[in-house]
Amino acid sequence: MDKRKHILKRLYEWVLQWAHTPYGTWALFVLAFTESSFFPIPPDVLLIALAISIPAKSFRYALICSAGSIIGGLFGYFIGWQLMDFIGFPIINFYGIMDKYEIVRRSYEDHNALIVFTAAFTPIPYKLITITAGAAKINIITFTIASIAGRSARFFLVAWLIHRFGQRIKEFIEKYFNILTVIFTVLLLLGFIVVRLLL
Repeated sequence: MDKRKHILKRLYEWVLQWAHTPYGTWALFVLAFTESSFFPIPPDVLLIALAISIPAKSFRYALICSAGSIIGGLFGYFIGWQLMDFIGFPIINFYGIMDKYEIVRRSYEDHNALIVFTAAFTPIPYKLITITAGAAKINIITFTIASIAGRSARFFLVAWLIHRFGQRIKEFIEKYFNILTVIFTVLLLLGFIVVRLLL
């Protein structure tokens, strides 16, 4: 476990270094793409660093991050759809989330769009959702729309916070962002339930 934490810390630092190079924007796109299917470090790390360095470009970075993540999610879907045994299961086993894979796969039968959106916005490993969506063969259009909504909401929220509050908000985001996204999603779901009961 300690060795894995050390590796993750090194990867985290390596990702952050790209913010200080001319290739930061490309690195953000590639990171967002790969994180949606297999890479462990979330793109928020680099998005925050780049947005802090140039707050005026926060929303541009959020758009790039969203595009990379959505396209990467489609790649993750393809892995689950066509390469589950060869690539999908090894990825899921590597992260030790096979038990969660079974839960998500069964849940897709009734709530596919909701699950994709929730995972796209919250700290739930998005790669688990994209690969499982392909394996479960959920509707690709539903998957794409939910991905666009969830991923864009997440990254543009980060961009807005940094654009509005600048450096002051950095530590707050890094410390509490996962909790805030969970709270926001719970409130959103409760809102859907209330609306459904009233209509």
